Amino acid sequence: MKILYAIQGTGNGHISRAREIVPLLQQHGEVDLLVSGTEAEVSLSQPLKYRFHGFSFIFGKKGGVDKWATFKTMNLKQLWKDIHQLPLNDYNLIVNDFEPVSAWACKVQKLPSVSLSHQCSFISKNTPRPPKWNYAEWLFKYYSPTTHHIGFHFERYADFIHTPVIRSEIRAMQTSNLGHYAVYLPAYQDKTLIKYLSQVKEVEWQVFSKRQKTPMREGNVQIFPVNNEAFNTSLASCEGLLTGGGFEGPAEALFLQKKVMMIPMRGQFEQQCNALAASKMGVPVVNAIGPQFSGALSEWVNHGKVVPVNFPDETAQIVANMVKQYGR
Repeated sequence: MKILYAIQGTGNGHISRAREIVPLLQQHGEVDLLVSGTEAEVSLSQPLKYRFHGFSFIFGKKGGVDKWATFKTMNLKQLWKDIHQLPLNDYNLIVNDFEPVSAWACKVQKLPSVSLSHQCSFISKNTPRPPKWNYAEWLFKYYSPTTHHIGFHFERYADFIHTPVIRSEIRAMQTSNLGHYAVYLPAYQDKTLIKYLSQVKEVEWQVFSKRQKTPMREGNVQIFPVNNEAFNTSLASCEGLLTGGGFEGPAEALFLQKKVMMIPMRGQFEQQCNALAASKMGVPVVNAIGPQFSGALSEWVNHGKVVPVNFPDETAQIVANMVKQYGR
């Protein structure tokens, strides 16, 4: 069997999940990898067959998407060309993690494809989202359209939705509590984080930054360049994780029985939805970093609780069932 696995390269969650799924797919056939997007700091250990510019959203520095930077990085002419020139007929199974080039290429060539993603869980009306309709619902539907869906979320909101993929390296971790807090908030400037985190002086903060190239310290705040192994080490030994409204990072922290606080990016509907879902489970959510933030942060540090979850290891079975059901 010949399989194409297409992965979104905006943010780190898609690539992190793929690191777990690629070896499982390889047990069922020859796997070609496709990545599009420009904003991931982690990478796959396997070589890529296709690398496309795709269509990425660029993180800003004030808690939201940088719309101008996103616009400047768009290359719709190249996107159109890549969609219409991607050869797909030789594949027995095309698997898609919210990746637009392969999804639309399948649509153009009238070929079936399978979503294996967090985003496809929003096809279900049961999946939590704010009550006010948002245009981003169109993105869920049309950004990466597929014919079949296998979703992941914090809870099983529908029959096709499973609990998160927790990487084997995370499941195997020996955890401890050294008292520090890990921080991953790529939509905020380091100086903004230092300003507010340093006001909660009773703990150490380990911030993983997209912008800092070498480690530095200011008071009780340490800044490290983003690095998968270093972040995992910090997460395994921390008391809690302060992060955005992503999915994989909070899910892994919850699995490791760490306290979690989420600050979803402004204007990023998916993160707003994730934060709402997490809040329903008991995870504290702050809408933005501002004048009231230090108080909420201190309250979480001093009185926050671990939210219990049950994320069983089902990934291998999910992949095997997908190949059996949808392989041609």
